[in-house]
Amino acid sequence: MSKKFAASEKKYEMIVEKDVMVEMRDGVKIPVDIYRPDAPGKFPALFAFSPYGKNSQVFETPPQPFGKSIFEASVESGDPRFYASRGYVFAIADFRGLGHSEGEYVGSFNKKEGEDGYDIVEYLAKQPWCDGGVGLAGICYFANAQLRIATEQPPSLKCIAPWEIYGADAYTQAIYPGGVLDIFWYGLYTGTYPARCGYAINNVKSWMRENISPEKLKKMVDEFSADPDLRQYPYLYHLLQYPEKNPILFDYMLNPLDGPFWRERSVIEQIDKINVPTYVGGPFFSFFMDPQISVYNRLNKDVPKKAYFYSDMGVRPWYTDHDELLRWYDYWLKGIDTGIMEEDDVRYYTTALNKWQGAKQWPLEHMEYEDFYFNSLGNLYPTPELYNDCPDSFVQEPLFVSEERGIVKYVSPPLAEDMQVSGAPRVKFYASIDQDDTTWRVEIREADSDAVYPLASGWLRASLRKRVPEKDTPWQIAHDFTEYDYVNPGEVYEYEVQLRPFSHLFKTGKQIKIEISSIDVPTDWATYDVYWHVCKARTTLHKIYRDDAHHSKLSLPVVK
Repeated sequence: MSKKFAASEKKYEMIVEKDVMVEMRDGVKIPVDIYRPDAPGKFPALFAFSPYGKNSQVFETPPQPFGKSIFEASVESGDPRFYASRGYVFAIADFRGLGHSEGEYVGSFNKKEGEDGYDIVEYLAKQPWCDGGVGLAGICYFANAQLRIATEQPPSLKCIAPWEIYGADAYTQAIYPGGVLDIFWYGLYTGTYPARCGYAINNVKSWMRENISPEKLKKMVDEFSADPDLRQYPYLYHLLQYPEKNPILFDYMLNPLDGPFWRERSVIEQIDKINVPTYVGGPFFSFFMDPQISVYNRLNKDVPKKAYFYSDMGVRPWYTDHDELLRWYDYWLKGIDTGIMEEDDVRYYTTALNKWQGAKQWPLEHMEYEDFYFNSLGNLYPTPELYNDCPDSFVQEPLFVSEERGIVKYVSPPLAEDMQVSGAPRVKFYASIDQDDTTWRVEIREADSDAVYPLASGWLRASLRKRVPEKDTPWQIAHDFTEYDYVNPGEVYEYEVQLRPFSHLFKTGKQIKIEISSIDVPTDWATYDVYWHVCKARTTLHKIYRDDAHHSKLSLPVVK
């Protein structure tokens, strides 16, 4: 007879306590909204912490999928009613300096997010309605906050579930993928699509303005204001002149290279300090999957962990997969055997196959890279080009000249059999340009698909192409983003681009398509990449080489 597993059932009404002021170790007070079962006794607590404003996390409107008119990406704490009705206290708080909190918020991803979270966890654990055990909840920035808090190791913290982690490595996985500035934060802070609410702005400070001398800062601002790549975007030039509008993105624009500024903001640097069970989850969509995989693989080997990789973002307000997470919280906070620890360590969803699968690890233990070479006439073959040494090319004009996107495409023959691709593709190609720098954008699609978004994509700035093979991991290749190395116009260079992971079944007869370009167009839905990137302001001729001396190729992680 198969074993039956239990989970907490819905049986409680809910009591709400708003704006409970909790004092931090330095005297700053942070308001916490507490949703708890309307019943005597003690219950475990779940805590969600973010910059978006606790008062905007509980909505009565039905959940909306990504792209709908009233979709709001920042409603991500989770549903307090769901958990309170099942015997959990659910607490939501604002970061210091945001929402209704006291204090100052000086730069994003700061250490105070973890320290304040520690203090609130310990406050919750000591309340008469709490049984002393606390877990962490919420996705995206909430998930990043979970990791920050867990690295501080509060004694009462029993488990975390960081889903849809945003930028565990703040430079490569959030702001500068491939060294190319992603201006998602232009909208995230002040509120434009898809996060129209944005930050709950209160007392926010620019880290650069607080820590750099006025003379040095003015020199930096003057230098970046003269950069034609930034200056072509009026809203970015405007922000350099008036940083109060968005002090966070102001800081980011003044730090285009990796280094101490970004290492201090990257929770991945302290991930081995986490000592509680961790359930990592996220979609094969946009910039979410890279941090999920790096966090999962870099956790201390003694930490119990699970991974759950799904196909898309889900709805907002975020109510997705609450039943799944309840099984995790029940096991670690209530001691209920929900069966979750008996399942595969990694569960992932494969599109087109439309099936959940299990594995022991990610990258998958039964995955091998299979190469597809760029050939003439836009073909993508298992064998390299041997004879044709005439490169493929495209010209890209800057956006203020044209919104036409130059592009080179390679398409495979129809597949003779099904091929499951699950993992992070890599592209190695040889190219020249007639300028000293460009931005490379690489995408993988299923040919003839009408999907708006690619299956996988990646960016790489030409001047930041230097590889650091000794820092490679099985799930990601490494580049040196600390110093520019501008190219000689007309000279052929090797580029290796790491694409985001995905899991898809290319069925028999389908074709694989790879596209190489150098720009995205914010006004064009067909080239929309969720969040747009700062590209070059000079007309540039790009040539892709694929002859016998230059075996340009796509490497796909194929499940055998």
